[in-house]
Amino acid sequence: MKRSFLFICLVCSVFSLSAQWELGVLGGVSNYKGDLSPDNTPYSLGPSHAAFGIFTRYNPHRLISGRLGINYSTISADDAKSKDASRKRRNLSFKSSILEFSLVGEFNILGYQPYNLAEVFTPYLFGGVAGFIFNPQAIYQGEYYDLQPIGTEGQGLAAYPERTPYRLTELSIPVGAGLKFAINDKWNLGIEVGVRKTFTDYLDDVSTTYVNDADLIETGGVLALGLANKTGAPKSLGDERGGAEYDDLYITTAITISYNFSDNGLVGSRGRSKKGKNGCPTNF
Repeated sequence: MKRSFLFICLVCSVFSLSAQWELGVLGGVSNYKGDLSPDNTPYSLGPSHAAFGIFTRYNPHRLISGRLGINYSTISADDAKSKDASRKRRNLSFKSSILEFSLVGEFNILGYQPYNLAEVFTPYLFGGVAGFIFNPQAIYQGEYYDLQPIGTEGQGLAAYPERTPYRLTELSIPVGAGLKFAINDKWNLGIEVGVRKTFTDYLDDVSTTYVNDADLIETGGVLALGLANKTGAPKSLGDERGGAEYDDLYITTAITISYNFSDNGLVGSRGRSKKGKNGCPTNF
């Protein structure tokens, strides 16, 4: 009898765990900051593109949440649209898709407890770690080409052994802030802005200096030269192409909506006296 009782309570506990989980989607826009931004000011970003994703959130406490997500977005920039004369002369451009897998922790500043609409609104901060895949491309004579294999800054060319090809899979540190609101005790609505600090300066395929035009033509032909040097003037090793002082970053601004499983009571957020929400007794 006692074993049956313990088994029933164990089953109830397992089902009650679902109350701590959310499943949600997000949609919004993504932007980029790097060597091809319109200008050098801190808030000069590339154009906005659609971003979307799915996530699951675990709520162990009214103040703390953990989130696992998958996002897809696009970033781009074009010197031709800059008001800066030197960037217009450089005339480079790129676009890249980004597939991101992230794990972040959230701190609910005011506390959040949608059960019985006890605490229905809070600003929150988040931070964590992410891995992402990107692939910068640029257009040449009406067709898009992958830039990394071409080595537009001499990567992989025998004449420049110190310039190795950059990786297309990287890590980032997502940090940001948001607001969340309980529509009812089943559905949550939110908005957030997240900056991804990356460890690469090649989201845009631009980082350091030009290399000799002749070396690019010898190894990659007119295609390599056409994608590396769009100024219309000859370039040689050391001529400035980008700046390696800061790594690139990308930003996501999104609206989130998520569903709370079961009764969404958070662990430790409310007491259960003689009988829990799921019908399990709390003492023998």
